[in-house]
Amino acid sequence: MSVIQNVRRGRRRRGEQPVVPRAEFRSYYGRPVIKPPSWAALDIAGYFFLGGLAGAGSALAGGAHLTGRTGTATALKVSSLTAVSLSAAALVHDLGKPSRFMNMLRVFKPTSPMSMGSWLLGAYGPAAGVAAASAVTGRSPRLGGVATGAAALLGPAVATYTGVLAADTAVPAWHGAHRELPYLFAASATAAASGMALVAGPTGENLPARCAAGLAALADTAVEKAAERRLGMVAETWKEGRAGTLLRSARALTIGGAAAGALFGDRRPVAVASGLALLAGSACTRFGVFAAGVASAEDPKYTVVPQRERLGGAPPEGA
Repeated sequence: MSVIQNVRRGRRRRGEQPVVPRAEFRSYYGRPVIKPPSWAALDIAGYFFLGGLAGAGSALAGGAHLTGRTGTATALKVSSLTAVSLSAAALVHDLGKPSRFMNMLRVFKPTSPMSMGSWLLGAYGPAAGVAAASAVTGRSPRLGGVATGAAALLGPAVATYTGVLAADTAVPAWHGAHRELPYLFAASATAAASGMALVAGPTGENLPARCAAGLAALADTAVEKAAERRLGMVAETWKEGRAGTLLRSARALTIGGAAAGALFGDRRPVAVASGLALLAGSACTRFGVFAAGVASAEDPKYTVVPQRERLGGAPPEGA
């Protein structure tokens, strides 16, 4: 095939026109080239959001614990345990049977994001549980401190591995942004955890959360733009339809929540409102990315046209 392509390119360089006209883009009976994700949107997009909230929340809780912000640390430990529990419930509900999750722990495969994610949840969940229980009851503070540190160390991986998991699929809107998607999920998770700290933590302790929210908003915007540039024409799925509405809402909520928190976060009503905006913005980001992936898989042009462009051919007519 490469020899034929080289011959054709050589003829075109000498000014000759191809005898056969360029084929018009079509798919077989208009059907998708790849199978759209079979995941339920509410379960898996919710799983993405809740896992990010839990993981980033544990990281912030670790910092609050070390700096003596006990009110914020306790609030984040409890919210992280709640979030990871709901996240696991959403995953099990999508799998259909709890035993299927347990079966994934029978294999340890470092090259599989699903396998590594299962083991991460298996290790992170108990650590988050012990940290929260110790903080609420006041018992076993040393064990609670060790569990807090373990959850804080595992938290960033828990918050971002779902981005690796999605990018490892053949879905164009996810795989095409495989470099940026984990960073986008990290920024979104940080915004959510900062929002939770503003909502549930004492106002006098929320300055680090306000700073983290501002950095998360800047990173979220920059990484999303970088992902759209890398995706090329597939970025249409991030800008149009349901995904476009969700991602625009996410951007407005995240930036607005971070700005309000930075300027007036020392006032309780504003802190709560900005925190809720950050949480909603993070959720919209996860659901928007999920919707973009489904849209890109359902339309065959987002699979075929970028592949032909990477091979050096011109886009087919009608694309």
